[in-house]
Amino acid sequence: MIFIDYKGTYYEIIRKKAAIVTGGAQGMGEAHVRKLIEEGAKVVITDILVDKGEKLANELGDSAIFVKLDVTNADSWEEAIKQAESAFGPIDILVNNAGIDIMKPFVEFTAADLQKLLDVNLFGNFHGMQKILPSMKKAGGGSIVNISSLEGLRGTAGNSIYNASKFAATGLTKAVAQEYAEFNIRVNSVHPGAIQTPGVEADDIKDTVQNYIKNIPMKRMGKPEEVANLVVFLASDKSSYSTGSEFIVDGGIMAG
Repeated sequence: MIFIDYKGTYYEIIRKKAAIVTGGAQGMGEAHVRKLIEEGAKVVITDILVDKGEKLANELGDSAIFVKLDVTNADSWEEAIKQAESAFGPIDILVNNAGIDIMKPFVEFTAADLQKLLDVNLFGNFHGMQKILPSMKKAGGGSIVNISSLEGLRGTAGNSIYNASKFAATGLTKAVAQEYAEFNIRVNSVHPGAIQTPGVEADDIKDTVQNYIKNIPMKRMGKPEEVANLVVFLASDKSSYSTGSEFIVDGGIMAG
């Protein structure tokens, strides 16, 4: 897509690239999908939320399709990539956005809780990256953006196993970035802070959210679109020398 910035210069952010976004039917994932398409990409929206995913794809027209994907299942990944390539050709961009959280005191966590978070937050990224690499090699390179969290960079009381899953995903990001740099495949992680998504709007956590906002230097939550802007930058050739790095979008929390 061509547009003019404030200096009046022309440039392209994303031109006819093919992308897969996991957890793309709502929240931050939906914002990533919309921004990528706005900048000219063709996007495969994947999710387990079939109705929402299909509705979004229909709204966005020929630039998007929906494919049901269970990120924890390697066979499901293979089928999703097959459908994506059939629609748009080799894949240039993967945004591993799907993720879940469980919060409670450490001594109350079970091994089943840990496995559930690892299945989505770590193995989801593992399967996605492993299965997408052949397609990106065919494309001549690509960009993988793993959506992590501030909790992949610090410890937080009550969030221990989420921390563990996100730290593991951060390490995996760095290792794969090192291994595949020679193939022109870049791998980076994005670490959002408090973002205004459906998950933080529940009545039972409103007080917790408001108290958290008081500790944000910018004194507000981020918008999904603000994360999406960073994702598009990392997906585009404008970030061509960035790989294996963590990109923080948190209103200044980690600056303290």
